[in-house]
Amino acid sequence: MSYAVHQAKTNLSRLIKEAQSGKEVVITRGKEPVAKIVPITSVAKKRVPGMFKGQLWSAPDAFDPLTDEEMRELGFQ
Repeated sequence: MSYAVHQAKTNLSRLIKEAQSGKEVVITRGKEPVAKIVPITSVAKKRVPGMFKGQLWSAPDAFDPLTDEEMRELGFQ
């Protein structure tokens, strides 16, 4: 459905309900579409620095260079 800016301002609550129910709500200025009202499907959780501290680990040799044998096993000559 398309609505002019004045109609959208007058009926904003109803248009939000329409968008929540899955209908596409387009706002026009004259005949040109300028905005769309869509529902928010999910809100991203706020990231917390250090939230995995103490839960992740790596082997002590994880960043050591590979041996010649390991390189050959991985297909490198």
